[in-house]
Amino acid sequence: MTSAPVIDHSDALNSLAIRLSAAPAIALDTEFMRERTYRAELCLVQVACAAEAWCVDPIALRGLGAFAAVLANPESVKVLHAARQDLEVLATVAAPLQRVFDTQVAAALVGFPAQIGYADLVQRVLGVALSKGQTRTDWSRRPLSAAQVDYALDDVRYLLPLREALQQQVNQLGRSGWLDEELRSLRDPAQLSIDPERAWLRVKSLQGLDAARERLARLLAAWRERRAIDRNRPRGWILDDNTLKELVFRVPRNMEQLVALETMPEGTARHSGEELLQLIREANVSDPPPPIARREKADPAYVALLRKLTEFTQTLAKEITVAPEVLATRRDIESLARGDSDCALLSGWRKQVVGERLQALL
Repeated sequence: MTSAPVIDHSDALNSLAIRLSAAPAIALDTEFMRERTYRAELCLVQVACAAEAWCVDPIALRGLGAFAAVLANPESVKVLHAARQDLEVLATVAAPLQRVFDTQVAAALVGFPAQIGYADLVQRVLGVALSKGQTRTDWSRRPLSAAQVDYALDDVRYLLPLREALQQQVNQLGRSGWLDEELRSLRDPAQLSIDPERAWLRVKSLQGLDAARERLARLLAAWRERRAIDRNRPRGWILDDNTLKELVFRVPRNMEQLVALETMPEGTARHSGEELLQLIREANVSDPPPPIARREKADPAYVALLRKLTEFTQTLAKEITVAPEVLATRRDIESLARGDSDCALLSGWRKQVVGERLQALL
């Protein structure tokens, strides 16, 4: 595959956009930085079609106007690997991409590990060993070296052949319906952002709270998410998870108690302490707060049921040659055992393949 120069001025970008507009499928990847920001900062877009590949440099271009039309083109298939983060980053350039093909998703449905990496998949499907020499590159620095550009282009050079090979395997196994359903979720804009009102669900160890503490957790996590968005800073810089959880469990009532929390940074208390105390007042947690419920020992019958459902899933997965977590995650199985009406195993292709069979074991 012949690699064109890096696209770093508007005339070249316009010419590339015209060329790509006629392509039935294009391969895409991105390089970005987000260590110091809430929103990922796009540093490079790699794109390929037919026998050529390019690096589009958004830092040099200061905008990707012409390229946005290529991304929004509903006629072309956009091929990516482990697409979700790339789609989130590209959503800042164009409307959510349509007709996305994720090679990691397709690979999982034909028997590869659920989270298989791109280089591993290229090696196993196409027999090509990719270089790992630039894995620690700071993609925001310029100029890019020839080695960096070549490494970046490798991330798209093999996506179109991968798609062709994987689609053939999917079709042979009669799983094209499965794949269509899995890829459909990647077109949902709601999947590319976090609703502040639901942000507390992403914090570990906040399940099983009393109603008042759950209300406080919601308020604190939503405040943190909105502050992080407004300031474009990582949410952990605003309030880290450990401090958020300590606020929920300890429920300080005044500045003295707030500062006394072991995990509370002095700067956070000084700049945001009054806001945090106001959120605690809004949560209306009783004083003293209710005791934190002890984690009860799981019901032996429930544990036995989960084991039975898990073992059945593992056996079935082996029979149809997919990883067990592709059929049902631990959370899915627990949801089914609890009788949740919105369980993922009771809709789509999983309902027929595994969900109804697990229900029969309840």
